[in-house]
Amino acid sequence: MTQAIEQSSLGQWSRRLIAAMFLAGQVVIHLLSRPLHRRNTLEQMAAVGPESLLIALITAAFVGMVFTIQVTREFLSFGAGAAVGGVLSLTLARELGPVLTAVIIAGRVGSAFAAEIGTMRVTEQIDALQVLKTDPIDYLVIPRLVACALMLPLLNVLAFITGMSGGLLIATTQYGIPTSVFLDSAQNFLSVWDLVSSLIKAFCFGVLIAIIGTSWGLTTTGGAKGVGQSTTTAVVTALLAIFISNFFLSWLMFQGTGNAVMSNF
Repeated sequence: MTQAIEQSSLGQWSRRLIAAMFLAGQVVIHLLSRPLHRRNTLEQMAAVGPESLLIALITAAFVGMVFTIQVTREFLSFGAGAAVGGVLSLTLARELGPVLTAVIIAGRVGSAFAAEIGTMRVTEQIDALQVLKTDPIDYLVIPRLVACALMLPLLNVLAFITGMSGGLLIATTQYGIPTSVFLDSAQNFLSVWDLVSSLIKAFCFGVLIAIIGTSWGLTTTGGAKGVGQSTTTAVVTALLAIFISNFFLSWLMFQGTGNAVMSNF
């Protein structure tokens, strides 16, 4: 019995994943051929950006401080304290910044997308939109996708700055590393490509979160219980998509041997 339930859940998840892929294709076609709903888009940008800003910045600040504590105490033991700022900047730009910001948005915004659209589906509000000749993709999906794709890179930049500020605070107050040394190290280690790759990752994660959240909402069935299940599985699927896509993006962007650290010793 348990095995049958698990197989049924896996089959439903697979069908939803395929539906999300088809939805992504439809979104591309609609973006190229139809105008945006500006009001909806601005409302969703406000929900994704300003309303998520505080939690993203708090997370980034404490991640930067914790990372600095762990790295500095080890680097100082073999006289490499001057490299702390550079290592933190590389880590935040390439990985921690975009991934952690995306995780926050997936939990806060992706779940809201699935719950809101799922409720509209089970209460037949989406059917009413279609009767009124309003395409749900244009009205519900694309504004959310554009909002995530634009606001997540911006949140990522602010999270990077906040994380670096938190790391700088710990490095200067707890370990006596001069501010100029910390900032010079970050400037020397970072390249333009590191910052560009961070924005590319954030953009891709934003698209994934929006597609998965809206697709799971559109395929919701089963009343209130179905809405809850859609919300949970949408968040889990979005997190899996973020981590898996992060591997492939990192593999494509950072192949070969790096020289950011060695060139500064």
